[in-house]
Amino acid sequence: MSALFSLKGRAAIVTGANTGLGQGLAVALAQAGADIAAVGRTPPTETEAAVREVGARFTFIQADLGTNAPVGEVVAKAVEAHGRVDILVNNAGTIRRADALEFSEADWDLVLDVNLKTPFFLAQAAARQMLAQGTGGKIINIASMLSFQGGIRVASYTASKSGIAGLTKLLANEWAAKGINVNAIAPGYFETNNTEALRQDQQRNRDILARIPAGRWGVPADLGGAAVFLASDAAAYVHGAVIPVDGGWLAR
Repeated sequence: MSALFSLKGRAAIVTGANTGLGQGLAVALAQAGADIAAVGRTPPTETEAAVREVGARFTFIQADLGTNAPVGEVVAKAVEAHGRVDILVNNAGTIRRADALEFSEADWDLVLDVNLKTPFFLAQAAARQMLAQGTGGKIINIASMLSFQGGIRVASYTASKSGIAGLTKLLANEWAAKGINVNAIAPGYFETNNTEALRQDQQRNRDILARIPAGRWGVPADLGGAAVFLASDAAAYVHGAVIPVDGGWLAR
């Protein structure tokens, strides 16, 4: 059974792997045996150290994912470094907060570009590489609780993460028969930079914790099992799923 979950010999691209969820995802995949190409604006020093510590290879690909311009180069550099692309984790994201009556076009465009447009074109570029290899592959998008709910004061984030859920299903419909599994993980409330404002707001923090059956905020390592599962042969017949990892938030 353990062989089903092994990623030994596989190469993964993980975006936004510098800190937080991306770091947890990259390290989990490396622990299962995958080599990691981490994509972002600044060198992920801590992530690199953790990946190398478990014996996996690591490559940093510098790119600004606020535009889809670098996606072809990202995939090409990953192939140059590791010889192939078997796994893509579309994790990089951003958020802007304002009342809907005051929300700016600039904040709308920025978030949609990073959270929805670039992930689509990166998935497209990765899928083309996977098909050229003739081996298929795994694409894991990072959705959100706001793929299911509306939230407040995060109009563009909610739109982008709802879009990610729909896009995951669309790509699964088109690519499942080609040997590419496309699925998503929807993290609940996790301790990351994006949630710092919520955790510092005592009332919001209490309200959120009161609804989570697990009684705590998630930590990046909590995503590792779902990521390894979706990236592995154990998920060979899983297509178009959006899997909540939320401490039970949606169940309440």
